Formats: sequence, C-alpha cells, structure tokens
Amino acid sequence: MAQYELLLPKMGESVAEATVIKWVKQPGDVIDLDDTILEIATDKVDSEVPSPVAGKLVKQLFAADEVAQVGDVIAIIETEDSNVPTIESPVVETPVAEENTASIPGIEQLPDHNNSVTTTDFSSSDRFYSPLVKSIAAQENISLAELDAIKGSGVDGRLNKDDLLDYIAGKNGKAVKKATVILTPPAPQVEEVVAHQTEPSTQAPVASKPSTTSINGADEVIEMDRMRKLIADHMVMSKSTSPHVTSFVEADVTNMVLWRNKVKNSFEKRENEKITFTPIFVEAVAKAIKDFPMINVSVNGTQITKKGNINIGMAAALPSGNLIVPVIKNADQLNLVGLTKAVNDLASRARNSKLKPDETQGGTFTLTNVGSFGNVMGTPIINQPQVAILAVGAIKKKPAVLETEHGDVIAIRHMMFLSLSYDHRVVDGSLGGMFVRRVADYLESWDLNREI
Repeated sequence: MAQYELLLPKMGESVAEATVIKWVKQPGDVIDLDDTILEIATDKVDSEVPSPVAGKLVKQLFAADEVAQVGDVIAIIETEDSNVPTIESPVVETPVAEENTASIPGIEQLPDHNNSVTTTDFSSSDRFYSPLVKSIAAQENISLAELDAIKGSGVDGRLNKDDLLDYIAGKNGKAVKKATVILTPPAPQVEEVVAHQTEPSTQAPVASKPSTTSINGADEVIEMDRMRKLIADHMVMSKSTSPHVTSFVEADVTNMVLWRNKVKNSFEKRENEKITFTPIFVEAVAKAIKDFPMINVSVNGTQITKKGNINIGMAAALPSGNLIVPVIKNADQLNLVGLTKAVNDLASRARNSKLKPDETQGGTFTLTNVGSFGNVMGTPIINQPQVAILAVGAIKKKPAVLETEHGDVIAIRHMMFLSLSYDHRVVDGSLGGMFVRRVADYLESWDLNREI
C-alpha cells in the first residue's frame, strides 16, 4: 500500500490560502476517484477539493476553520495504486561549513539571528496563527502578546503573512510607530493609539466583557454566516476608504427593449441561451470605459493605477440572500453572443456555488442590476479597490415628451434610471457624469435592425 499526500490545489494566481469549511470524508472512509474530500473557502467563493486517487483517507492534517496555504499537505490517502507519488522520508542535508566572516568590516554590528530566535508558546492564545506566521514571528522575536495586538486583514480578523510582514517593516523602519499595521486611513483616535504603543506591550490584550442584550420571546438572534461577515467588513471598509458620490441619468431604452423582444426566441433556438438585458448593459459599459479610461482605475495611496484590461464584475444575489461578484474578463473583446454566454454561465454557477476563486478576482468595474428587484434606482457601494460601480434600475413604461420634425408629442416609452457611484478622490463630477451619460447614450441609440 502506498500513501498519497493530498495538497491544497492552486486555485488562481491571486489566491494563496484557503480556510477549511468542513471535511466530507473522515479517516477510515473509502474514497473513489474524484470524490469530494473537503470543502474550502477563499474570500467569498466556496470550493470542493476532489481526490485525484482512489483509496482510504488515513489522516486529516487541518481541522475545520483552520487556514492552509496553497501547496500544503492537507490529508494522507492510502492507495493501492503504485504509480502515484508516495511519501518519502525527509532528506537530511549535510551541514555546509560556515564561511569565515570575521574579516568582513562591520560584521560585528549585524544582529545574530541564529542565536536570537526564541520559541513562543502559542497554546495560551485564543487566536489562530498559521505555521508560516508562527515561523516568521519566531525568527523576528515577536512575542505572543505583541502578535495578539496586531490587527489582521484575513477572515474573521485572522493575521496573515502580509499583515505580519507589514508590521515588521514598520517596526524596523520607525520603532515608535507600532500601529502602522492599522490599514484604515489616519484619524485622531489612531494617533492616540500610536502614542500609547511606543513601547511593546508586556501583556496580552484583555478581551472586553460582552454586553448583555435583553430580548423578548418574539425576537430571534441570528449569527452572521461567514460570507455575510466578509460582505459587512468589505462594505464598511469601502465607505471609510472612498468618499462616495452618485450621479443619475434617465434613459429611453425603448429600441433596446423592442429589439430584444424581437430576437429573443430565435436567439434561444440558435444559441441554446436566453438573452437578457445584462449582456447589453455590459457591452455599453465596456464601450463607455474605452471612451473614458480613467473610470477603469484603482487607487493605492497617492498613486492611480490605470488598468489595461476591462474586467467587468456583475453583482449576483445568491439563494442565501448574500451577494457575490463574478467577473467577465476582457469584456470589451467579446461580442454580444460571447457576453450572453459568459453572463449566463457565471450567473448559473454563482447560484450553485460552483464558481472558481479566480472568477471573482481582478474586476476593474462593477455593474449591479437593482431593477431585478423592482427598484427604479440605487446608490451602490464601490467594490474596492475599484473606483466606480453602475446600478441599472427597473425598466418602466412612462409617458415621455418626444421631439419630432412635426413638433413635440407625448408617447409611451420604456424608461430606466442609471446611477453611478464613484470615488471622489480621483473621479470628479464631470468625469462621473459624462461616463454614465455615455452609457445611457449607447443604450438609447440601439439599432432596431441589429444582426446577432
């Protein structure tokens, strides 16, 4: 019998770790090829890890709610397949003779890390730390009390590698500013924290006593699920990061509605796909971004990054009531058929929790359809680190004044509101207003005879 190491698979270029949600298979269970072993979560996306071999699960190396890095061994599977890579005994390397550094000028001024590394007992902390974080903390002689005081940006405030490295960089650069790990913009209360953290804390922070809430028998206390906590944190962070401004435009989309009604049956028969208004909106947004590329940017401090690709996220409501934003990559390079297939595919897999982590990453602009809930307009919150988000409202029949060569007339038209929320740090009212107006222009000028 051979033993196979199941590794946490690579789930995308920007995904480095995942949280174990639950184990589907338990030690001793028989596993067939492609059986789901466990469920994991990265940001908002839940994924299943299948078994690449058949056999029996011998050992689970991560418990539920623990974080594993991509490439970590997460389970051991016993298999009869002799062709699979087996676990080998660790290779003990022969120590290399140390180089004589006594003659190097100034060598005595460098810290001796080999002699200064101490072992920290993490068992007394209620906070979870990954093996990588523990290793870095040990190498840098960071005490458990000091580690507990660092604010984490991971799931449920978990401290990840980048948080710790940022803290160490700030600590080594300016020893008095221990609070440089706080990622929110400076505020008076932050300055007060800096002033009180000029010396390392010798005690672990004492947890505040939870407040007692009195409720009557008709009330129900519901704990937020993991995704709702992530969404809540992301929304609060966005509002505290970007000064939001919203501009509104009303568009006459009669031609667009009539055209879709005319082609939807033949399109579905030919492409085996239903055509909705969403791909039409995405196409108009992609065209407008090409006209106003400074909407397609992100902000890092005082630096503006102008994005080379137009990757449009489309906010999708899940059956649980939570929200997820799958991304259509290079939307400007797809025709209407391609956009329709991409929209339908992402929406379907989002509802069934089948999205891959990479499919929610890399968005440069977001579109949300509040009209699908019967709302005529909305003021959406920017999906950081983007700088703008467009909401499209419900299409309603209304009486409208039309200018004709014979004079003004009142007619029944299909009307809708578009609202653009944008980051006023880098997008002024003129740019924001012209952009949303240009999107409306593309929708209003829809060709009734367009071939598809």
